[in-house]
Amino acid sequence: MRIGIDVGGTHTDAVLINHDQILSHNKSLTTADVTTGVQNAIDKLLQDSLINADQIEAVMIGTTQFTNSVVERKNLSKVAAIRIALPSGQELKPMADWPSDIASVIGENIYMLDGGFLYDGSPIAPTNSEQIRLMIDSLLSKKITSIAISSAFSPMNPEPEIALGKQIQTAIPEANITLSHKIGSLGILERENAAILNASLLEFANKVVEAFIEALAKRNIKCPMYISQNDGTLMSADFVRQFPALTFASGPTNSLRGASKLSGLQDAIVVDIGGTTSDIGVLNNGFPRESNNIIKVGGVRTNFRMPDIQAVALGGGTCIDLLSSSNELRIGPHSVGHRLVEDGLIFGGNTLTASDIAVAAGLSDMGNKKNVSHLPSDIVQKALLQMTQLLDDNIDMMKPNSEPMPVILVGGGSILVSGNIKAASSILRPDYAGVANAIGAAIAQIGGESESMLSYRQIPRDQAITQVTQQASDQAIKAGANPSSIKVTDIEETAIPYMDEGMTKIRVKVVGDIGKCFEGNTDDL
Repeated sequence: MRIGIDVGGTHTDAVLINHDQILSHNKSLTTADVTTGVQNAIDKLLQDSLINADQIEAVMIGTTQFTNSVVERKNLSKVAAIRIALPSGQELKPMADWPSDIASVIGENIYMLDGGFLYDGSPIAPTNSEQIRLMIDSLLSKKITSIAISSAFSPMNPEPEIALGKQIQTAIPEANITLSHKIGSLGILERENAAILNASLLEFANKVVEAFIEALAKRNIKCPMYISQNDGTLMSADFVRQFPALTFASGPTNSLRGASKLSGLQDAIVVDIGGTTSDIGVLNNGFPRESNNIIKVGGVRTNFRMPDIQAVALGGGTCIDLLSSSNELRIGPHSVGHRLVEDGLIFGGNTLTASDIAVAAGLSDMGNKKNVSHLPSDIVQKALLQMTQLLDDNIDMMKPNSEPMPVILVGGGSILVSGNIKAASSILRPDYAGVANAIGAAIAQIGGESESMLSYRQIPRDQAITQVTQQASDQAIKAGANPSSIKVTDIEETAIPYMDEGMTKIRVKVVGDIGKCFEGNTDDL
């Protein structure tokens, strides 16, 4: 028995499943107090299914709270940004290209230290104990406890970050520390940014986790709770306290995983049509295709794993305007969002939305159809054609090649698509498509990922891949995976021709079933 909940910007979706059987599901408007919405969703699941709370074995929650905190510049802590890369890494300081509003909230508490290593393992400079002492004294005087530590090429040699983290933890036991090699990949500026964002969320993450645990306790649900990551896997509650930034973009990822489960397809295009946007992603072996581009979160460049998602301004609440001068329609980009039930014509409002068009066309029976009976049929058909064409164009851009692919439509707004999509070899609308994101959360496994640069001249290829796989497996186990269930889902090898010794970047991703929850410690931070 699992409960999956996905908290979106417009709706909160919830589902109760027993293995592959869906026992209950519901969709409600997201409340300003997210935990209240979660409690209400759970209440309705248990009430409708007649299942007792003590029968629930796990609860999985996908939340946008951490993303919203960065975007809205709220609930962020002051952070000490420490870079170990001098003397070579001093020209461009941490947060140099950040938007001024978020930089001022986090504070420009920057510390530059000697040390770090180059890609070939040679040291940049020896550590300077006096620099470290002065830095710790400064942290104590400023009472800063959220700390991000980054060193040059730390994904290849994390020792400088680990050693400094232990020194700071000893001097400041209450410190919340993020080490950049734990969250980002090669590229110190973007990896450093990801670590700083994560550190700024650590205090808030603790509050969010406690609120969710309290919400479950009030419902007498005592099973483990997990939070969705943005790669389609889960984190235990304790792991979320350390890496809240890994939840960024977890909503679309849950939808892709749910679409795969509902359709039985491992490779396909998924279009999740919500109240405000349509998120288009690609399923690759049952998991979301990851983006190879630099991803901006709240205007900050990062390089940690993120799903490759194309967001299109089309959803159930999208506003549709008739341009009287040209007799043409303008679809979006504005949306009434969660106010659809107040502003949409079918609900007695005054705004023409995509949902009104769907009801007028007979694609849905929600609301009051009489309120849209006055819409001319040619306007309705023109709007449907434009909405379908908008999706078709964006789906075509997301395909891995020129060949048509199966397209899975999910989300509450999937009713908006009625015409032919040329980029699709077939179109599937599986049962329970409206709560695919909650299903994706409910079925998710625990994941781990590791990246390293190794020379096949110095270490045999099989041994190198085994080494990186073990690192990824260790990460999954710490996140709560059962060690005996771990399997490799993706291996990526990229030759680096401009480096000596035939260097190759190896990235390995693994997943495993839920096991014993990770019990946080500071041994390796």
